[in-house]
Amino acid sequence: MSWAGRMTGAAFLLAALSCATAGLALAQQDNDHTLQAMRDEMARSKARLELKIPSTDQPVRPYYIEYRLLDLDVREIVAEFGTLLSSTHTRNRFMNVAARVGNYKLDSSNFVSDDAFRGFIGPTGSVGIDRDYDSLRQDLWIATDQAFKEAVDTYSRKKGYLSSLARQSDIEDFSKAEPVQLIESLETPDWSNRNWEQEARDTSAVMRAFSQIHESRVTYYLVYGTEYLLTSEGTEIRQNRRFAAIEAGLNAVADDGVPVNHYYAIYAVRPGDLPNVDAVRKALNVTCTELMALRSAPPAQDYTGPVLFEARAAAPLLAQVLSPAINGSRPPISFSPVLEQMLTGLGGKSDWSGRLRARVLPASVTLVDDPADKEFKGTPLIGGYGVDEEGVRGEKVTLVENGALKNELMSRRPGPDFEQSNGHGRAAFLNDAKPTMSNLIFSSTETLSPADLKKKFLDECRAEKKSEREQYCLIVREMDNPALSLLHQDDFSELLASFGGGAGTGDRLPLVVYRIYPDSGREEMVRGARIIGLNTRALRNIAGIGSDSFVYNYMQSQANGFAGTALSAFGSAQVGLPASVVAPSLLFDEVEVRGERGEAKRLPLLPPPPMTASK
Repeated sequence: MSWAGRMTGAAFLLAALSCATAGLALAQQDNDHTLQAMRDEMARSKARLELKIPSTDQPVRPYYIEYRLLDLDVREIVAEFGTLLSSTHTRNRFMNVAARVGNYKLDSSNFVSDDAFRGFIGPTGSVGIDRDYDSLRQDLWIATDQAFKEAVDTYSRKKGYLSSLARQSDIEDFSKAEPVQLIESLETPDWSNRNWEQEARDTSAVMRAFSQIHESRVTYYLVYGTEYLLTSEGTEIRQNRRFAAIEAGLNAVADDGVPVNHYYAIYAVRPGDLPNVDAVRKALNVTCTELMALRSAPPAQDYTGPVLFEARAAAPLLAQVLSPAINGSRPPISFSPVLEQMLTGLGGKSDWSGRLRARVLPASVTLVDDPADKEFKGTPLIGGYGVDEEGVRGEKVTLVENGALKNELMSRRPGPDFEQSNGHGRAAFLNDAKPTMSNLIFSSTETLSPADLKKKFLDECRAEKKSEREQYCLIVREMDNPALSLLHQDDFSELLASFGGGAGTGDRLPLVVYRIYPDSGREEMVRGARIIGLNTRALRNIAGIGSDSFVYNYMQSQANGFAGTALSAFGSAQVGLPASVVAPSLLFDEVEVRGERGEAKRLPLLPPPPMTASK
């Protein structure tokens, strides 16, 4: 190395040490001993942690150790029909320890054995909220011991299984990353001076004017968090996270006994950024009115033909279809072929894997994911961040350019097409980090105004349906999110039993659907439609793209089996990760729609009681 190179390296080292020293000083000034406890226990584990296994010459040691800690301050207020159901304010701290045995090429992670999924997530548990040094070191010591022993056991099982395969993958298990030092000042939660309990009462009182609503729930969910990450590679992070949500689910029953549901959701980066009571009441009134219209609407019939997804529906549709497609990593190795097939069926394996430079979208389309974006044309985006949950700085990624696949979202789990992370290994609540979108922007150089796109749609409808007795086509105005619209876990589980496997092959759940008759322009709402087979292949031949981009802020589900699949679009603030999709209206030439298959329930014996209308 040249003298100049040595000086540059020395300067870089001094800068890194300076940042680390400044970060430590800041943490001490905050009276936060968390990082110091993590750092000291990490040093001890790196120096002394090993396991002697009988019949082996060399002791086993972890090549990678990771400490994650999440400090959460949460307010949750739930109201129904103008009355408060609950109001809680909780503070918790959770830790997660991961240890990897082996090396970057082959280690103990990402293996589903006959003992189920082990090795990728280390032991998780609660720790004291006082940021006490000694208590945290004790917890980390026990958790590290458990994580390491599990990793040794899993590594042995994994090697044994791989040795039975005729051909093993040559893709590495873990990619290297440059250490990052980022110590942010501790943020004091700012709940603003708003009376959240009274706001929940006032907004939920809108439902009083709709006596046919059987059940409703309005939830205010306000979150402040501090994330800590320390790795044996040298990464040290303390960063603040925050978001706020208002979510509402509404249930009713049609006259024929078939349940109908609707939801409302709005998200913000901070509690104070949530809309005021009047704005929420106005939006909930629209939602309730649509639910009453759904209740009175005729059941949808089987249909095949042109479908127009207005921007409000196109953005959540793309969130479902693209979420697994742009994921560049590969699913875990499975000891059970049945389980591996299930993971693939849910969309855990990308349809775009191995298709670099191939056309996957119309030639006019560009698809970009940028964690640094804060807004789109004045509308806030909630999916932004600086450093992902694996300690890698988030990068702007052009996924599709001129319709051709150019890149994929990557975590530190290598995939068939790319090895290195681009800072999209995201997770919520210490879950397993997976390649996940942040702020996804769908744009096109060839667009039509909403009026021209609708005219093109109606022209195609006339040409397609001219020989049929009933000449109509379908407009989708909103997609469903059953994680919010269904208020009971039993109902959600029942839906997944009939829908889950189809999510990977293209089944979609529209919510607000209209028949439109091209000759008269008359529109008629229908209920219970289900779209069949709309997958990534259908996106290659979009017939028309609008100029009316819509910002869809939502929560990506982090529940086990959901994250990274098509089901991840069905998230809520309680188990979700903030994300944004920006997309315009989309016209498809041919979509298959299945008519209502809902199972009727017995109607109430008495009409609903009178209820004082909301003021």
